[in-house]
Amino acid sequence: MPRFSIIVPIQGGAGRLPSALDSVLTQSFPDFELIPVCAAPGSPAGVVVAEYAARDPRVTPAGSPQAATGTYLLFLDTDTALSPGALATVHARLRETGDVDVLYLGHERVPWWEGAPVTERFEDGPGSCVRLPPVWAAAYRRTFLTDHVPEAALLQARRTDISRPGLAALAAGKTAVLPTVCVRHVEPRRSRPAPGDHDDLLDQIELVLSRAAGADLPEDRRRTLFRQLFAEFLDTADRAAGAPCGRASFRRAGRLYRRHRPAGHRTGGGRDLLLRRGAYTAFRALRALGRQTARARAYAARSTLRRRHALLYAWYRRRPLDRNLAVFAAYWGRGYACNPAAVHRKARELAPHIRSVFLVKEKELPHMPEDVESVVIGSRRYWEVMGRAKYTFNNVNFESAVRKRPGTVHVQTHHGTPLKRMGVDQIEYRAVAAATGSFGRLMRRVDRWDCSLSSNAHSTEVWSGAYPSAFTHLEYGYPRNDRFYTAAPGEVAAIRKRLGIPEGRVALLYAPTYRDYPRDVAAQFDLARFCAELGPRFVVLLRAHYFLDGNPGLQQAVADGRLIDVTSLRDTEDVCLASDALITDYSSIMFDYANLDRPIVTYADDWDVYRDTRGVYFDLLAEPPGHVARTQDELIRVLTSGEWSDERSAELRSRFRARFCGFDDGQAAERVVRRVLLGQPEEELPPVIPLRDRLPVPAAVAAVPGPRAPAH
Repeated sequence: MPRFSIIVPIQGGAGRLPSALDSVLTQSFPDFELIPVCAAPGSPAGVVVAEYAARDPRVTPAGSPQAATGTYLLFLDTDTALSPGALATVHARLRETGDVDVLYLGHERVPWWEGAPVTERFEDGPGSCVRLPPVWAAAYRRTFLTDHVPEAALLQARRTDISRPGLAALAAGKTAVLPTVCVRHVEPRRSRPAPGDHDDLLDQIELVLSRAAGADLPEDRRRTLFRQLFAEFLDTADRAAGAPCGRASFRRAGRLYRRHRPAGHRTGGGRDLLLRRGAYTAFRALRALGRQTARARAYAARSTLRRRHALLYAWYRRRPLDRNLAVFAAYWGRGYACNPAAVHRKARELAPHIRSVFLVKEKELPHMPEDVESVVIGSRRYWEVMGRAKYTFNNVNFESAVRKRPGTVHVQTHHGTPLKRMGVDQIEYRAVAAATGSFGRLMRRVDRWDCSLSSNAHSTEVWSGAYPSAFTHLEYGYPRNDRFYTAAPGEVAAIRKRLGIPEGRVALLYAPTYRDYPRDVAAQFDLARFCAELGPRFVVLLRAHYFLDGNPGLQQAVADGRLIDVTSLRDTEDVCLASDALITDYSSIMFDYANLDRPIVTYADDWDVYRDTRGVYFDLLAEPPGHVARTQDELIRVLTSGEWSDERSAELRSRFRARFCGFDDGQAAERVVRRVLLGQPEEELPPVIPLRDRLPVPAAVAAVPGPRAPAH
């Protein structure tokens, strides 16, 4: 008996059916069966299903979901896909909760083309939702579902399916929630229900309400279910008032509302009251008036604010350009950081006639250096400096309202060397593309760039393809990395003392990257065990907040001095300088850290999933900056055996540095300031120091070479 049966009821054409099936068959958790249901032989969907069944025995087409044998059932449709690693995450959660009737899953509704996905996580349980959770956003215990949901309801694939989740919510005794996003649903491009959808929806509502009438339910649960069912109908009717059968459907809904209204349910005003009375004509009028009013209010609010800002901005843009004003920003206003901050510091030294201001969110003001002039994003002063400044620097894009003024110079500094796909190169990776939003809007922002900063030739090549526009590449290096060559003697010791790193201990910086897919890192990497098995020689600097929440083993590791949480520190460069080696997966920190010429170990336990989901520019496992570990045991062995600092590690790092540290030599900020703010020609800029002649800041604890490991 498999752990999971994934059922895919098929209605209509093949559509995105291959994507749905692939999302299941590529799961890392193997114990499942995949059951496409009702694909007519010879139809486009039937042909697709037959091809998949012929090459993978886990695909077992059936005429009914009753053929499923798994302990838990998950339902997908042709517009829905499991996120990579979802089944493993669901399995782990079920082991924690025991055999619940329903496990509600975090999920995303992805617009069919443009816009950000909408994430629903059910932190407070599905009862807190205005509408019922969709059927594909839950794992159902098979024996529970087949006992309480008719086979006909299990079989049907509907545009709006509330009978299965409604009946399940009605009968479920024990439920649990998994906030991790496990399912992604592409919202179809449609504005109105098809003819007959209203009656089908009401049939489902009547079925659930009839069952509820004979069930012994707490009154609050009965009222919640009632509210969710009719919210679904009202939302559908609101989209489609005036469509065929709209009047009859609305009046039928009113009869169901009056017949099944639970005791204590308070009918609200507006739509609810009109539904209770079956007043369809008034509902249509209210709908039209409501939309007009909502549009008018939203337009008025937006227009007032935008008009005020637009007038301010237009006024300042008509004033003379301030040729001695430079504006800096980093990470959407999150503080004084990264390349813009490094250029800002150097500008005050080399170009004191340039007035430099830094843009931040209001909440970041207390964290800004006292000697830095800060401007709050969105304030009147913000629009003034954005309208008049000749120079602007950012490591992300400014908002769309900012327009390029003739005579201004905008420098895009970026904030890392790209391993993962960027810009328009993300288009073929659907989940990432959906999160990016409009590529047209992105490119309009890119067209404002005059200069793009590169730290190596690889970046120059990537930026050219990912952001195709007419900007000039500045192959000067990343200013933030200058400190790796220019930090004063004693700085490393001072930082280590401030962080509480015991003298003589090897500090390992562990800095994993963000994933675009579900991944319970704390469950898959036992950091408490890792710290314990490394022994007293090492201390781990953790730069990933999710490990520490509610983990008593890690709290003990912190208390014992084997683990130091450095996640909240704002200066990544300080943490890098304090450490003696880096452990990371696919984070761009590896490219910056390589400048220090200190050992790097790559922990790549999910490389295949990351590569296929996010897209990458090169095979990191074939060209790593040091030893690669694919399991936690391998990682511990590499560190405790001394391989992390052996000759093979140095050879791999040397090749990596030759490719990715081409322009970082401690003079990047100076080159940027002299070229952009002082207007000096290229030939007058400090030349790039050859890699062999550079002297990075030494580590506090020198790495003792371990035994040479065999080449992989």
